[in-house]
Amino acid sequence: MADKKSTVTVQQTGSPLRRPAKQRATLVGLGLNKMNRRSTLEDTPAVRGMIRKVAHLVTIVDEA
Repeated sequence: MADKKSTVTVQQTGSPLRRPAKQRATLVGLGLNKMNRRSTLEDTPAVRGMIRKVAHLVTIVDEA
């Protein structure tokens, strides 16, 4: 049986303008750079931490 990796889809809802450089870099690390873009990522503790850092700029759309 193949291991099915769990994923999480995040959508950018806030603008990175006037935000600290670390938060902008975190959005780029999540694969987001423009409003309403979505990115599907593997659900790991590192990704969860990145989402937590910019929780005010993103929303979780789907957890599979």
